[in-house]
Amino acid sequence: MKYEPARWLFGPNLMTVFGPLLRTGPEVPLRRERWELHDGDFVDVDRLEGRASAPLFVALHGLEGSSSAHYIRGLLRQARLRGWRGLALNFRGCSGDMNRLLRSYHSGETSDLNELIARVRGEADRIVIAGCSLGGNVLVKWLGEQGGEVPREIRAAAALSVPFDLAACSRTLDSQGFWRWVYRTRFLRTLKRKSLLKESRFPGELNAQRVRGARTLFEFDDAVTAAVHGFKSAPDYYAQSSSGPFVAERRAPRIRRRLDVASALLRGAARGRVPGGAPRIDRGGGARSSSWQRTWDRSRRRGAR
Repeated sequence: MKYEPARWLFGPNLMTVFGPLLRTGPEVPLRRERWELHDGDFVDVDRLEGRASAPLFVALHGLEGSSSAHYIRGLLRQARLRGWRGLALNFRGCSGDMNRLLRSYHSGETSDLNELIARVRGEADRIVIAGCSLGGNVLVKWLGEQGGEVPREIRAAAALSVPFDLAACSRTLDSQGFWRWVYRTRFLRTLKRKSLLKESRFPGELNAQRVRGARTLFEFDDAVTAAVHGFKSAPDYYAQSSSGPFVAERRAPRIRRRLDVASALLRGAARGRVPGGAPRIDRGGGARSSSWQRTWDRSRRRGAR
């Protein structure tokens, strides 16, 4: 299927905000499960039931998203239409219930995905994974970390709107411009709220003044993401967590066969620096973008009712 941006949504920003504001995600029958992790924390996973012999589809959401994001529900619906089973992982603290530990999720944290894959390998011999935005970075990095040892059950993977270069993406979102202010403010609102809640639960572990004073994603990552997760600074976090090197440096030989990277990056982020071997889409917005075909078909179906 070829992606065709909605013609009447001009520019990547309108394409990005149209979905979450004006288009609800499809209803998909899901059952929530709470999975305990090896470090004493937990993640919530939403399961789409299906035949035991059917392929298993795993979906990973983006920054401050969840399994209820309309793009995740849309992917799960497509899996259901094909008769597949599905799992949507809510990263730590993203399911609506705060996780137990001080640490949370971030763009380079792959251990939770690793635990998920280890667990589901016993229930499916054909697994397909899709990661959106932050989830796409996590997926590409995880595949790269496996090297030539990607589990044989992983038959296909797709990473969408991947922030291959986290430093470049941070600079773009923190720069001037109305839409960048909109994205930045939306992310910071929930990130700071969660961090201040963590500070109240773990007194002295976070600098609440720096959290409240963060006006950019870089400032937040320097004060919270890096400090909590063992990085020296925000630049160190970006350098160690970006997925681009795993593609550009061919550190995972099987990525070429097993990974389809659709690099619809945020406009201006890492411009001209998409890793070698990653297909590039020059039109469209972020992971929430709408296609012309899908929008038209939906309108036409409504009119036929």
